[in-house]
Amino acid sequence: MIHVLFIDSINKVNASEWNAVAGVDYPFTRHEFLKALEDSQATHANTGWQAQHALLYRDNLLIAILPLYIKHHSYGEYVFDHAWANAYQQHGLDYYPKLLSAIPFTPATGQRLCYLADEDPQEISQFLFKAIEKHAKELSVSSWHLLFPQQEISQLFSTIGAKQRIGVQFHWQNHNYQSFDDFLATFSSRKRKNLKKERRRIREQGIDIKVYEGTDIPSSLWETFYQFYQMTYSKLSGHGGYLTQTFFEKIAESMPEHLVLVIARHQDQTIAAALNFRDSNTLYGRYWGCSKELDQLHFEACYYQGIEYCIKHNLAKFDPGAQGEHKIQRGFNPVYTYSNHLILDSRFKTAIDDFLQQEKSHIKRYHQQAEQYLPFKKTAD
Repeated sequence: MIHVLFIDSINKVNASEWNAVAGVDYPFTRHEFLKALEDSQATHANTGWQAQHALLYRDNLLIAILPLYIKHHSYGEYVFDHAWANAYQQHGLDYYPKLLSAIPFTPATGQRLCYLADEDPQEISQFLFKAIEKHAKELSVSSWHLLFPQQEISQLFSTIGAKQRIGVQFHWQNHNYQSFDDFLATFSSRKRKNLKKERRRIREQGIDIKVYEGTDIPSSLWETFYQFYQMTYSKLSGHGGYLTQTFFEKIAESMPEHLVLVIARHQDQTIAAALNFRDSNTLYGRYWGCSKELDQLHFEACYYQGIEYCIKHNLAKFDPGAQGEHKIQRGFNPVYTYSNHLILDSRFKTAIDDFLQQEKSHIKRYHQQAEQYLPFKKTAD
């Protein structure tokens, strides 16, 4: 017998049972990652991220999971629906709460629907979709949203009633490069000179870069890193960020093999840090901060060091995070991202479905235009 259980805490399912379904390669659906978010109070009813994870059982065997939250706002999602919320408000209706399947504060494409290898994803998605739709009506929420799934999972949910939305990010792809210079050899001569000049400025200013991995990351660096993280959020939004120092210390203890920390020092002081996650295929750039904004430091710590790391460790892709058209001229290709949306009110569903169809054509044009600005050779230099 197949049934779905919704749980209001990740701690209500055993880590080994969860990870047997989610796996331990992709870091953001690991039990340890979601537990660190919850235990550090980053995801909690008080912060507008109430866990409601969906567990699919066959008899007593857990066969599929889908991270799920009751959301009371749209912060920390990176797929923007504020206009939809405003439209509800203008009509005297509540858009919040809503249901959200996403990795909190993490716009990194990857597995969202997790299932055992011998299960049929189409059957699993249909069963979960019906259960979530029923659960959403019981909770009197406005909608359900699935953010940054893999394309094939997005397509599955699109065919069964959750309208697909596309976006664009900029990712670096490893074409079996043997060195950073090998990568630069694919650039036009002018773009290649510009990038070399940016990297040369790091040496000229006397900045020393060091990359730490896993258990080699000194525990003393986490307090320094967290200060930089808070500085970045304070500059951007006026608050100290969604995450706590406790969160970073917990993941450093429970899943260190996924962590890559880039540290910059200048005049014997640590002045900047960029934290990346990794799996067997991809490097994910996540958090950055600095106490001194020196020339080209951000690009070196957040992009070029990540590219070098991928080449050295034979990783296929570098996902440096959301937004940032400045990444294009540095060799990051435009790629599509996906989300899916189930709107329960039929009147708003029709309007939003129409909007998504119109938006899709604009996004595709933007993707095509972005490709025109890539720095790679079009003719022989």
